[in-house]
Amino acid sequence: RVAILGAGGMGKTSLSIAALHDPDVAKKFTNRYFVPCQSNATHSDLILSIASHLGVTEGNLLPKVIRHLMDGPPVLMILDNFETPWEPMSSRAAVEEVLSLLTDIPHLALVITMRGAERPGQVKWMRPFLQPIEPLEDGAALQTFHAIAGEDHEESLVRELLNLSGNLPLAVDLIANSTRVVSDGYDKRSSLDISITLSFSSARMTREAQALLSLLSILPNGLSKAELVHSNLPIADIHGAQTALIRTALAQVGPTNRLSALMPICEHVRGIYPPQQLLKTALRKYYQKVVDL
Repeated sequence: RVAILGAGGMGKTSLSIAALHDPDVAKKFTNRYFVPCQSNATHSDLILSIASHLGVTEGNLLPKVIRHLMDGPPVLMILDNFETPWEPMSSRAAVEEVLSLLTDIPHLALVITMRGAERPGQVKWMRPFLQPIEPLEDGAALQTFHAIAGEDHEESLVRELLNLSGNLPLAVDLIANSTRVVSDGYDKRSSLDISITLSFSSARMTREAQALLSLLSILPNGLSKAELVHSNLPIADIHGAQTALIRTALAQVGPTNRLSALMPICEHVRGIYPPQQLLKTALRKYYQKVVDL
């Protein structure tokens, strides 16, 4: 039982597909299913989608799905973009119950991919937990670029481009391919903007979190804890806003203990949700007081 977590564009889907087609995995699991969940708004949609992939089409679907899997050979099931059915609180308990029933099947291995940093409940996830996927290291980002675009490029210019990407795997891929693929509305991997927008409009995001992220979008170095607490930002629940951003993986606290967002996220948020003047004024006044000390 593995949950692959991380921000949009981190390569969660690509990683799960690579695992699905790994030769050793294929030898161990006779049946392997990849179930996209981005269109499954409710637990009923989720059950219908799983049943459809299994070829179960009539009657009370959930018991039939469980019986079908119980009676079959070892199976690997990947539920991709699982945050879509899981996020709404109105259906979360029912969705987690579906997961619980699936993981009670001894010979079923379950993998889910989700935006954010939270794992669904009612499942004994494999320990140690797989940590949320982070941006590529500089060397890995450069290697990825060369693997896609070739090595006939000025390295200093390539590194400058990769710095702008924040080493986000999807952004590196788009840069390396030198094209912006237009999304057809179903394959969200082709658009970094769509991926970030989905996280930004997540049910876990509050207005306060959106406001804080809008401010972070103009601060490359982010905000320290002291700046968050003492700058008197007009955000009602600043700590709750910070928690929401971390849970959705739209921001993170780095080694210097500053809350910040990756550059591609900042660039996108500045375009769709720039910070209000009240936020900028409050922070400017705080910095002015610090300078005057």
